Amino acid sequence: MTRPPDGGEDDRSPSTGVTGRRAAVAAAVAAENAAVEELYENAPCGYLSTLPDGTIVKVNATLVGWLGHHREDLVGRRTLADLLTVGGRIYYETHIAPLLSMQNAVGEVSVDMATADGRRLPVLITAAVRAGHDDGPAVVRCTVFDARDRRSYERELLHARRQAERERERVQRLATVLQRSLLPPQLPTIAGVETAAYYHPASLDEVGGDFYDLFPVSANTWGFFLGDVCGKGAMAAALTSLIRYTLRTAAARDPDPIHVLTALNHALVHREPAEHPEFCTVLLGLLQPDEHGAGLTLATGGHTPALVLRAAGSADFCHLPQGQLVGVVPDAHFTRAELRIEAGDTLLLYTDGLTEARVNPERDRYDEDTLQQFVSRLAPARAPDVVEALIELLASFGDGLDDDVAILAIGIPPRQGESSPRS
Repeated sequence: MTRPPDGGEDDRSPSTGVTGRRAAVAAAVAAENAAVEELYENAPCGYLSTLPDGTIVKVNATLVGWLGHHREDLVGRRTLADLLTVGGRIYYETHIAPLLSMQNAVGEVSVDMATADGRRLPVLITAAVRAGHDDGPAVVRCTVFDARDRRSYERELLHARRQAERERERVQRLATVLQRSLLPPQLPTIAGVETAAYYHPASLDEVGGDFYDLFPVSANTWGFFLGDVCGKGAMAAALTSLIRYTLRTAAARDPDPIHVLTALNHALVHREPAEHPEFCTVLLGLLQPDEHGAGLTLATGGHTPALVLRAAGSADFCHLPQGQLVGVVPDAHFTRAELRIEAGDTLLLYTDGLTEARVNPERDRYDEDTLQQFVSRLAPARAPDVVEALIELLASFGDGLDDDVAILAIGIPPRQGESSPRS
């Protein structure tokens, strides 16, 4: 290393560098200390100091400029409350001042200040109390932030939220109207037969995929069906409409339930290819009332089994050999069964939204066995009473009910002089 000619330290030595940095820091600190007052006066926020009673003792140029006042008109003459709007003044007296008294600080309180020309200036005030000492009394030091941009953003956000809420209400109204168009407005009256139905939509924003209907086929024969379409929304609504139309039309041509389901399967399988699968489950039946009750012919296309509540007090599933889903394969196989309901008996059809509801903190399913136990406790029960009890059951599930539910009950009233416990 080459040493300086005079034998002194090299200017590039570490000790020289440290000394230089220290000198630079010291010079910067001195400059900043000298500029503290200038920083206070022209800070990007307002500064305000008051006595505990609110009298202004110091205010920076930034806040004076925002408000359009002269400093001499404020210091010693006005209070912080005087600078606020009427609403802000009330809030100061009822909230800010008591909080400062109790906890010596408040943070980001939103109020409006009044400018000299009468305009409102939205601000956020943060304040802390400096305790009094020998040099002087206690002082409340306030930092004031201009909240005009924030308030404007909040207004825009509120406006966007209200627009979204109005749009959602519009969508819900449309979904409700469309949903109603896919269900019978009311069930027809059938001599000697009681009927009841209920539909629970999982969402007010989307059209559900569950459906049911009851309609005349001939002079003394009635057709009925209940089912569930794959999916939700507009596509499910269009598919549901097609299914209802096809089932009614096919039943008018040939009411045999197997033939009706076969016609529906053909219509779904040969539709134009869709982006999502288009299939459904259906439980279809024919009802033929007579003087003793009614004969029933049921056919299933992959649907949950119906329950029969008997006048004797039992409730049993009407198990059919499992028919295939409707609309999946061209040569789908469907099965049927025949049974009778007599006075005091009720046939119950339902969709799987009921038996797949979550019912406890462990989120267990409300399965078919549990449903059978529930309706067994109801039996014997008339159709409207069964549906009413199930409506109460659905309400008890709360947010565990996350799918649409359709219910259709068909029963024979008890004979004259007899009554159901729930009648």
